[in-house]
Amino acid sequence: MKTGHRLKRAIQIDTDQLLLVIDLAGTFVFAAEGAIAAIAGQLDFFGIMVLSFATALGGGIIRDVLIGAIPPAALRENRYAISAFIGGAVVFFLHQFVPRVPGPLIITLDAAGLSLFAMAGTAKAIERKINSFIAVLMGTITGVGGGTVRDIFLARVPAVLQVDIYAVAAMAGAAVMVTGLKRGYSRTLMMTIGGIVCFLLRVVSVWQHWNLPRVTNP
Repeated sequence: MKTGHRLKRAIQIDTDQLLLVIDLAGTFVFAAEGAIAAIAGQLDFFGIMVLSFATALGGGIIRDVLIGAIPPAALRENRYAISAFIGGAVVFFLHQFVPRVPGPLIITLDAAGLSLFAMAGTAKAIERKINSFIAVLMGTITGVGGGTVRDIFLARVPAVLQVDIYAVAAMAGAAVMVTGLKRGYSRTLMMTIGGIVCFLLRVVSVWQHWNLPRVTNP
């Protein structure tokens, strides 16, 4: 009995650590993306740091408020803010190389960040005993919320509302994860599969120029 309990505890610790790593990796990637947008908008160093923080952590803060995790983890634990500021600082000090970064690489990093955040957000909602449908929505909000806040700060229509398959990719990956968990598969496995689905759907949609239907004025 003791061996089984220890094994279960070890597995729980491993999955919790995986979730933390995924969360911090997504934070860094989105912070860097926010800093790139800030540089393109000709903001100063302070503006770059603000936009890095907002892009990286805005979605998670919105999610935590909605699911009742108060205060939000991004404001409760220093490592999230530190990761975001490091991501912004790296881009600031290496800004001369930013224009040389290939477009496909930026899209790949963005898709990776979206996938990481969508899976982490869904997992955290499930931990709070949120029902499956809302957990999917919380994963989606985690993935796209920061980018929406970034675009609002830059006074432009949020990209998630008008370009490519973005929020839908996050929602699809989150739905795959939740479905697998309901069928009894491990969280680690389903986070991996859900993340891959989200990542591939986002990348392929950009490559194939997929868009959702829209109303066009005559």
